[in-house]
Amino acid sequence: MEQSPYQNLAADCAPAVKPLAVTLPRLKQMQREGEKITMLTAYDATFAALADDAGVDCLLVGDSLGMVCQGHESTVPVRLEDVRYHTEAVARGTRRSGGRPFLLADMPFGSYGGNPNQAFANACVLMQAGAQMVKLEGDGWTASIVEFFVSRGVPVCAHLGLTPQHVHALGGYRLQAKTDEAARQLLLQARELQSAGAGLLVLEMVPASVAQNVTEMLTDCPTIGIGAGSATAGQVLVLHDMIGATTRRIPKFVRNFMVGTGSLPDALRSYVAAVKSRSFPIDAEHAW
Repeated sequence: MEQSPYQNLAADCAPAVKPLAVTLPRLKQMQREGEKITMLTAYDATFAALADDAGVDCLLVGDSLGMVCQGHESTVPVRLEDVRYHTEAVARGTRRSGGRPFLLADMPFGSYGGNPNQAFANACVLMQAGAQMVKLEGDGWTASIVEFFVSRGVPVCAHLGLTPQHVHALGGYRLQAKTDEAARQLLLQARELQSAGAGLLVLEMVPASVAQNVTEMLTDCPTIGIGAGSATAGQVLVLHDMIGATTRRIPKFVRNFMVGTGSLPDALRSYVAAVKSRSFPIDAEHAW
């Protein structure tokens, strides 16, 4: 059969094969295989698309938007409607750019601490906005909520250590799990949350040794560190912090990836490469 003269042209013009979308099972596989997970916050379609193009594995529509986008002094004033709005924007951005990252959304202060059915309804608002997982802050008291959500089809990321929604109770943004007893309690809480069905666990501002112990203990719940050392299964930063676009004091655990790169796309790619190659974070510089 004679070959069509257009066959080679069609092959040349065919779009490049895009990487497969990241899923929760894929994240757990990455942990088992020793591949570091990359996560950044995102609040709008443009930044989300650029992060997708750079190969970021996960995007978090964090309630940090209250400080980054709205000018609040903490995350406490953020409303469910605010997170829904930004989740929809981020989801549109990733769909436009290929839809590879796994998308998480924070459940804001007061949206999951009362009636479990109302908390579930709030989680559904974010899932219907485009989130693939919701994130809850808090220790053992959230385990029943995690179990309630997961049994009804809503994946959950737990969050231990410094929990910004509780900053007033904690007395500020301070290192957590500093004593042996506090570290032991955090390990017990992490185990309880995994048993309840948490699929991921953010560890924020805890000693690197404590984060390593938690990471090694959990067999089916990858840990994502922020100011928690290099031994966690992955890393997350507030996007505006890691490009120096902030008027706040940069935390110790942040590196400005705009330095030496010169463009936002290059800074994002540099972050992904640094986490994947284990050259960020460096415990001597970024951990306690």
